[in-house]
Amino acid sequence: MIHSLFIINSACDVFIEKHWKSIISRSVCDYFFDQHRKAINPEDIPPVIATPHHYLISIYRCGLYFVAVCMTEVPPLFVIEFLHRVVDTFEDYFSECSENVVKDNYVVVYELLDEMLDNGFPLATESNILKELIKPPNILRTIANSVTGKSNVSATLPSGQLSNVPWRRSGVKYTNNEAYFDVIEEVDAIIDKGGSTVFAEIQGYIDCSIKLTGMPDLSLSFMNPRLFDDVSFHPCVRFKRWESERILSFIPPDGNFRLMSYHIGSQGIVAIPIYIRHMLALKETTTGSGRLDITVGPKQTLGRTIENVVIEVPMPKSVLNCTLIPNQGKHSFDPVSKVLTWEVGRIETTKLPNIKGTISLPVSTVVTDSNPVINVKFTINQLALSGLKVNRLDMYGEKYKPFKGVKYITKAGKFQVRM
Repeated sequence: MIHSLFIINSACDVFIEKHWKSIISRSVCDYFFDQHRKAINPEDIPPVIATPHHYLISIYRCGLYFVAVCMTEVPPLFVIEFLHRVVDTFEDYFSECSENVVKDNYVVVYELLDEMLDNGFPLATESNILKELIKPPNILRTIANSVTGKSNVSATLPSGQLSNVPWRRSGVKYTNNEAYFDVIEEVDAIIDKGGSTVFAEIQGYIDCSIKLTGMPDLSLSFMNPRLFDDVSFHPCVRFKRWESERILSFIPPDGNFRLMSYHIGSQGIVAIPIYIRHMLALKETTTGSGRLDITVGPKQTLGRTIENVVIEVPMPKSVLNCTLIPNQGKHSFDPVSKVLTWEVGRIETTKLPNIKGTISLPVSTVVTDSNPVINVKFTINQLALSGLKVNRLDMYGEKYKPFKGVKYITKAGKFQVRM
C-alpha cells in the first residue's frame, strides 16, 4: 500500500524519510515540488499527484507536508486519514508537531512509524496501543536509553492488540471514575454589507477524556440529532445503532480522544453573534490619503463574552501605509502583503472596540478595489451556536450500576459525569 513517507518543510527540504518496502529515491518528490511552485497557498497543492510510476498522496499540517508514495492505486482518503493519524500521534507524543520537534525525536519518530505501518499497511494507530508499545519520551528516559543503548519499544505485546476492542487496554483502574466531554464548534460564514448571512456552516467536534475502570459501555443521545448534515466517528462507535436509533453507543478508549466530528450547513440555524460597522474611503486620492473606521460589537451571544477577536483587512495594493488609533488591542500593517491585522481581544458591551485613522496612498491614484473583504476570527466559551443539546448519557459495564442523566458543569457545551 504505502511504500514510503517523506516529511517536507515549507522550504521544500526533505528532512526525514521512511521506507517500508523498496527504497524510493527522493527524486520522486520533484513532481510534488512542481505542484508546490504552481500553488499560491499550501492548501492549493492537489492531495493526489499521479506520476508515471507512483502516486503521491499528501497533506499539509503544522507547516509541514507529509507525502506518502504508493506504487499502485489505493483509496486516497484511506491514505489521507492515515497521514492525519500520524500527525495526531506526533502531537500526542511531543505536544506539538514541528520540524524542530521531529528532528529532536528522530528515534521515537522512526519507532512510531515502524509500529503504525506493517509492510506498508496500517497496523497500530490507536494512542493507547502505541503508548504500551513505545513509551513517550522524557528527559530521564532519553538519558537512560543513550547510556544503556536501549530503545523505547516494549518487549511485551500490548494487552488490547489481540482483543476485539483494540483501542482500549485491559486492566484499567482508577480511584476516581470520571468522564469529560467537550463540544467544540467552528463557524464559517459570509456576511454581506447589510449584515445578512450569505453563507454559513458549522464544523463541530466532541472531544472526550475518559478515566473509567474496567470495560465501560456508554451510550450518548441528543435532543436534536437531525441537526447533523454529515458525521464522522471514532472506530469505537457502533455505527449500526447510530443509523437506526441516532444514539452513540461505544466502549471508549482510555484517556483523551475525539469521539465524533459533525457538519451543519443549514443557514437558518446559524446565528452570527458578532457584527461590524466599517467605513473605508479611498476614492478621493488627489491628496494621497484615505480614511478607515471600523467598529465591532456583539450581536447574539446569550450573555456570553466574545474573546480572542482578530480582524484582518486585505487592503488594496496601492496602499502605502496605515496610521490608525485603536481604543482597544493592537494593530499591525504588513506593507508586503498589504494586510491590516487588528488584535481586538475581548469585546466589552460597555465600550465597543473601534479603530480609525488615515491611509497613505500615492497621489492621483485610481483605486479600483476599494471594498476589501474583512475577515473576523473570534471565540465564545460556554456556547454552542448550533443549539446542539445532550439528552442522556447511560453507562453500563463491569462493577457499574446503570447511570442515567447528565450532570452539567458551569460551561455550556461541556459536561462531565462523576461516579
